[in-house]
Amino acid sequence: MSKRDYYEVLGLSKSASKDEIKKAYRKLSKQYHPDINKEPDAAEKFKEIAEANEVLSDDQKKAHYDQFGHTDPNQGFGGFGGGGDFGGFGGFEDIFNTFFGGGGGRRRDPNAPRQGADLQYTMTVSFEEAAFGKETDIEIPREETCGTCNGSGAKPGTNPETCKHCHGTGQLNVEQNTPFGRIVNRKTCHHCNGTGKEIKNKCSTCGGFGKVKNRKKIHVKIPAGIDDGQQLRMAGQGEAGTNGGPAGDLYVVFHVRPHEFFERDGDDVYCEMPITFVQATLGDEIEVPTLHGKVKLKIPVGTQTGTKFRLKGKGIPNVRGYGVGDQHIQVRVLTPTKLTDKQKNLLREFAEISGNAPLGDHEESFFSKVKRAFKGE
Repeated sequence: MSKRDYYEVLGLSKSASKDEIKKAYRKLSKQYHPDINKEPDAAEKFKEIAEANEVLSDDQKKAHYDQFGHTDPNQGFGGFGGGGDFGGFGGFEDIFNTFFGGGGGRRRDPNAPRQGADLQYTMTVSFEEAAFGKETDIEIPREETCGTCNGSGAKPGTNPETCKHCHGTGQLNVEQNTPFGRIVNRKTCHHCNGTGKEIKNKCSTCGGFGKVKNRKKIHVKIPAGIDDGQQLRMAGQGEAGTNGGPAGDLYVVFHVRPHEFFERDGDDVYCEMPITFVQATLGDEIEVPTLHGKVKLKIPVGTQTGTKFRLKGKGIPNVRGYGVGDQHIQVRVLTPTKLTDKQKNLLREFAEISGNAPLGDHEESFFSKVKRAFKGE
């Protein structure tokens, strides 16, 4: 199935600004986060959203995508069977091999060392773990070199033999009659599956494959400041190579659980803080929860709801070590709902003096979020 257009995934036009891309990603990643959305396809949508954001939020990747889309321009000619293939031929080399018997084509040595496959592991971490990092162990299933035969696939004490059908090349020449005459086409040897070797006595542990499936425990150091959708490359922790080739790599992709009180944008943290009508009017000094602990914040006299404050250096450490972000606080002036008769009369008197309109209600749930943030829940 072909990939959806990244702009379509985020619900944006191609003229969307960087800020619009960030906002769309933040909104959709919350909506489809697997820890929140329990719909069957939520995890797949979340992965698609993260992939789209990774490309469109990077200027270089975005420019490349805007020009070429999902097509890789380095894969040669398109439109002839896809991916640079020519309608069933594998490219210039296979065309040459088909019509001229492979005399001038470069053969791939079946016994040459080959690197193992890369693996991907998805790890879900909390908001705080992503901010400050942690060390943990994970277990992954992977193919490893068989310890009984050391990867040869042969029973200990025996050795694989050169395939007598392809003479160790891993390929057979098959003659075909065509409108152009009789040609020779090169095919993978089905006797040795292209390995160039035949194993008479197979290893009882791996069945002649040379590799076994194991669960491997790996120690992972999560860097401080890792963000949702970013990945950590662990060299050599992928599947085992073939014929003595190096192992592949392991890519740990991070999903960060949303926080109830804080929101993240880059290395900065955003939150809303409730203050009372009296505090906003007369000014006050309040305690504000941050990822680094509680701090004091001075509320000036006459503060209006929606006023923003910045706490420098109270955000998230940059994952590449370029300092620490800030925390941005937007205050919300909350109005009381449970008043005594005396309080009501005083407010009516105040309204008569000042000519102000009556005050509205506030949301109790907002207080609960702030309380939990203070408690570190």
